[in-house]
Amino acid sequence: MRDLDALRPQPGQGFQFPGSFEITAMGHAGADLEARVPAILAALGLGVLEASLRTRPSREGRYVAVTVSFTCPSREKYEAAHAALRAEPDIRYTL
Repeated sequence: MRDLDALRPQPGQGFQFPGSFEITAMGHAGADLEARVPAILAALGLGVLEASLRTRPSREGRYVAVTVSFTCPSREKYEAAHAALRAEPDIRYTL
């Protein structure tokens, strides 16, 4: 596997795999997404960077955005991460 620090994106190239990426899941505030989002990614075999976890509540506090960074070996795994999070009933959408 290539060293992630050695990867440099080329203009117009888009995502490069393997790589380190960030994903945000927005969902219900009381659904413990701070623990569930990293667990879902880890269950897919992705390298979750635990120290990267950030949360941001919505203005009215009913929803929360959970952002976490992870390492991903392929485009298929990246897409699987989004699909697995979107399959959760408490998650409204991912970015």
